[in-house]
Amino acid sequence: MNHYPHPKFAKEGWLYIASSCGLALAVLFLTNLIAALPFILVAIFVLQFFRDPPRQIPEDADAILSPADGRIICVEKAFDEYQKVEALKISVFMNVFNVHSNRSPVDGEVLDVQYFAGKFVNADFDKASTENERNAVVVKMNNGQNITFVQVAGLVARRILCYVKAGAILKRGERYGFIRFGSRVDLYLPLDATPLVTIGQKVKATETILARIGSHG
Repeated sequence: MNHYPHPKFAKEGWLYIASSCGLALAVLFLTNLIAALPFILVAIFVLQFFRDPPRQIPEDADAILSPADGRIICVEKAFDEYQKVEALKISVFMNVFNVHSNRSPVDGEVLDVQYFAGKFVNADFDKASTENERNAVVVKMNNGQNITFVQVAGLVARRILCYVKAGAILKRGERYGFIRFGSRVDLYLPLDATPLVTIGQKVKATETILARIGSHG
């Protein structure tokens, strides 16, 4: 497990948490509970949005783990524009109530990181994969095969954060980024990968196995 210094709340949320909780307490102190209630509800929402609980990593070397919490909205053959190959695409949609910390689905070396400015259409739409702001990470797995996972901004998401660069070594379940306020993550896997999830299924980052892939060759 990757130990970072905020085991319960993401560091990206510290300012928001402090501000919302401080404002709620100030209004409560200066007025009354009824007047402060809207501010308290906002503070509770901010706390739940930026929660970042620890996760158990499955002991399965061939497993492709979910990079995010959310709901499966796509399992299909598609073109990976970042590697220019046909691939198995699996997409996870995150609403504002999901944990938004993004974690590596595999062990491997980062070959490339590509950022694209774009629109902010609803991340539940297929066109969001190619039209929205997004950040793609291409990783060479320890078995020699490559996969791509892409952070995609959504309708209200306005900030994609990615903390890895080419040459970095990622471990399964390691936290590599964050997307604020609703979004999706697309994975592009080799065509021989076996999907283990279905449309509409709810998944959890790191703990849910999305697919399984064997060694190259």
